[in-house]
Amino acid sequence: QVLLVESGGGLVQAGGSLRLSCAASGRTISGDAVGWFRQAPGKEREVVSCVDWNSRTYYADSAKGRFTISKDNAKNTVYLQMNSLKPEDTAVYSCASRVRGCYSSDPKRYEDWGQGTQVTVSS
Repeated sequence: QVLLVESGGGLVQAGGSLRLSCAASGRTISGDAVGWFRQAPGKEREVVSCVDWNSRTYYADSAKGRFTISKDNAKNTVYLQMNSLKPEDTAVYSCASRVRGCYSSDPKRYEDWGQGTQVTVSS
């Protein structure tokens, strides 16, 4: 088991940037896949990005070219740098872990979840 705590959310204007952090404790996440998900009111949770045990990265189409996921094994932390934010990016962002690989965008395949951090982008 691993405890995940997100931080870095907030209110920004369209075109601005935020850097989200997912700090893990209890065990190392270096052998895990860690994904960022988001959920807006009235919408289903969707994957945004994922980094796997070998530091391979994956992005949803909505995130490509704007967001960058990275992992710092020394700090046991995963980051999501979000640039060129749009109002449609507004959501609660959560990180989650699963064994080894980013094999699926299905949230049910991820075992450990943080509580989320709110991102609000104004027009």
